[in-house]
Amino acid sequence: MNVLVHKLVDVPLQELGPDGLRLRIDDCTPRLLLVAPSQADIARDVPGLTTVVADDAFLAGLARYPDRHAADTRADDLAVFQYTSGTTRELPAAVRHTHRSIVTLMVAALYGTGIRPGDQFFCPSSPAWGHGLWHGTLGPLALGVTTGAFAGKFDADRLLRALAEHGITNLSAAATHYRMMKSAGTAERYRYAIRKLSFTGEPLDEATRVFVEATFGTPVCSMYGTTEVGVILASYPGAPDFAVKPGSLGKPVPGVEVEVQRPDGTRCAADEAGEILVKRRDGWFPTKDRGWTDADGYFFHGGRADDVIISAGWTISAVEVEGALLKHGDVREAAVIGVPDQLRGLVVKAFIVSPRHGDDAFARELQEWTRTRLAQHEYPRQVEFVAELPKTPAGKVNRKVLREREAGASVPAP
Repeated sequence: MNVLVHKLVDVPLQELGPDGLRLRIDDCTPRLLLVAPSQADIARDVPGLTTVVADDAFLAGLARYPDRHAADTRADDLAVFQYTSGTTRELPAAVRHTHRSIVTLMVAALYGTGIRPGDQFFCPSSPAWGHGLWHGTLGPLALGVTTGAFAGKFDADRLLRALAEHGITNLSAAATHYRMMKSAGTAERYRYAIRKLSFTGEPLDEATRVFVEATFGTPVCSMYGTTEVGVILASYPGAPDFAVKPGSLGKPVPGVEVEVQRPDGTRCAADEAGEILVKRRDGWFPTKDRGWTDADGYFFHGGRADDVIISAGWTISAVEVEGALLKHGDVREAAVIGVPDQLRGLVVKAFIVSPRHGDDAFARELQEWTRTRLAQHEYPRQVEFVAELPKTPAGKVNRKVLREREAGASVPAP
């Protein structure tokens, strides 16, 4: 039986919206949906789906059952459907993880987060995101390590205070978390016990890196991977024999072969940009990221190779956001790209063609329209109304031209 639990989906259900939830239900066809009381009505009308509300009565009833059970699963049995943000019918199906994945995860955690028995570990990423689920929850618990999680709306000062009060020694967070800690302006109020730091989701800008290392007194280490292949590059937090190179993704973890390749499949030379691929049993698997290596074998990130937007660590599909916008009766055409943002790395920008006058009120209306249909983080933070969209010879929207226009507009005049 497939059970869809909101903590195993890419976002909590209250942030997902009915359209996003229905896409996932149609894909994995669960028989049971377990939700919090605030989510009780979100899927009541889905045929063949039983919704169980984890309220006080339900949780109290669990006390009647033993707290241990004999596992009857095999290593290759399905354990988790993991949906990356932006999964739609037009994109690859959910990643299916087997029970063997937890063993692979523990090995990756040893190198990616540097976690060891005795650590006081903390991961502020939501367990609804791959980082918070695998490296913030399943990995440390499987290794018998004490782990802390962040509940409620994120507040940077609250996190800083918790790191100090709980004597956290190992912190793994998204790059955006570190930027928000820097912006809070309260880091100097507390004393920390941090010995190991790691980040993931997107590159860390230089100013934030300098702040983090000055605040906590230890290098902040990159951990890079994908939902499909797990961690493949790391900077080995806490390892005395590994030199952390600022700005790099680190080097491959043991047992994993990673290359930067040209379009013809040949290996790129040092400092030559190409696509990052990882060796699998059936050949080279694309990460859809571009990058390069230096003469010392360190990997560097060169941006996305497709039209996926990474904002504050969330992976957002341009296709899904466009689809939601196009459902609005006043939107004739829509194109979505990622544009630079100091706090989030990238934010979603929508270009809209409409017969209606494009003003601030209409822009806010479209933002709210998207919020109610997709995840909260997927709405376009910027909206621009245009007379027409650039197209390819085949008639498809040319997002590359839009990205180039935005890049040109962001360069100050000489």
